[in-house]
Amino acid sequence: MPKRLFNFKQTGKITEDLSIIMQLGLTMAGCIIFCLFAGLYLDRFLGTRGIFTTIFIIFGVIGGGVTVYRQILEITESNKKNKQDKNSDVD
Repeated sequence: MPKRLFNFKQTGKITEDLSIIMQLGLTMAGCIIFCLFAGLYLDRFLGTRGIFTTIFIIFGVIGGGVTVYRQILEITESNKKNKQDKNSDVD
């Protein structure tokens, strides 16, 4: 039998953690980039000099932070629930 490059039974937890980290990072970056382009569009449309870009970048950082925080809470709550279910099955 050929040797495998990755043993997914052993690295499953690592890949799961990495996917969560990447998801959180992309969520944060996506919020900031979306708000950046919205601010640039409004500045061009209204003829202002970067005021909406600055405001919308701040909104993007805050919105991304709130979204990431909610995702982390959801992940930790599901992990707690899974641990409690496993503990109740043992008893």
